[in-house]
Amino acid sequence: MNAVPNFQYALASYRAGAATRPAIVIGQQLYDLASIADACREPSNSPVCHSSVATMLADWDAAQAALDRLATKAVALDQLATHRIDARHLAAPFVPARVFCAASNYIEHANEMGTALAAKADSKPYMFLKTASSIIGPNDVVRIPAEVQKADWEVELAAVIGRPARRIPVSAALDLVAGYMVLNDVSARDLTRRSDYPFKHDWFQGKNHDTFCPIGPWVVPAQFVGDPQRQHLTLKVNADLMQDGTTAEMIWTVAEQIAYLSTIVTLMPGDVVATGTPTGVGMGRGVFLKPGDVMTASVDGIGTIRNPVELES
Repeated sequence: MNAVPNFQYALASYRAGAATRPAIVIGQQLYDLASIADACREPSNSPVCHSSVATMLADWDAAQAALDRLATKAVALDQLATHRIDARHLAAPFVPARVFCAASNYIEHANEMGTALAAKADSKPYMFLKTASSIIGPNDVVRIPAEVQKADWEVELAAVIGRPARRIPVSAALDLVAGYMVLNDVSARDLTRRSDYPFKHDWFQGKNHDTFCPIGPWVVPAQFVGDPQRQHLTLKVNADLMQDGTTAEMIWTVAEQIAYLSTIVTLMPGDVVATGTPTGVGMGRGVFLKPGDVMTASVDGIGTIRNPVELES
């Protein structure tokens, strides 16, 4: 088994004309992955050649070993500078087929939303789905439909699944995680509750509008992140700090959420688990997104995604 590099790298995707190509991120700089592989004479059958982030996640164990080897070799041989990419061309790292989201997973956020929670011993995680059509990347525009008057923000730590599993125990759940991203669960607060049916919440129309799930800026392999319950999250709207929290405040840990989900579905490589948001959302303040706003969501050690806001035309 290859040794883990003594520096952090990440996996990204960038736009090259009409195509989207994978990149490796080293020292906050992006480099075309295929070009680096070619310069380092990586075998043509390597999982990192002629590939994408999605296909690497589908065979993560092999891809990770190849990435560890390639990153170490590229740095040692000084094969980076000529393959540098402008970060302005970043796209979503990949488009997950399923994004599982945790609702009310921070006590203070539940309080600001007026949500009364049962004791953890008498409860289980509350999860909902976001669709692939809601996915956008760093710097992409969040477009607010005319039907939405109260668009809101939610910075979250997102875990990317790298191995299939069903009924995985909590103790082994983090072994499934290929890496982590930043995710912003943009929400239409005025559409998440309904009075025309006997059901109180409508998560579909409140969470799944096109562009309502910015992710990125890249996937940082789990081997470089450490304990997911010790991550610092922030979100700014323009220059104003709105959210400032830590994953230590979660009710259900990342491992507990993954284990719970695996009792319902077989988790698959490329699935994303958005693990909940800390206090500081607009609903608790009576402040909502408007055209011209810019959201900046960050998780320390993982990255930052910046998304401007416009009205949908």
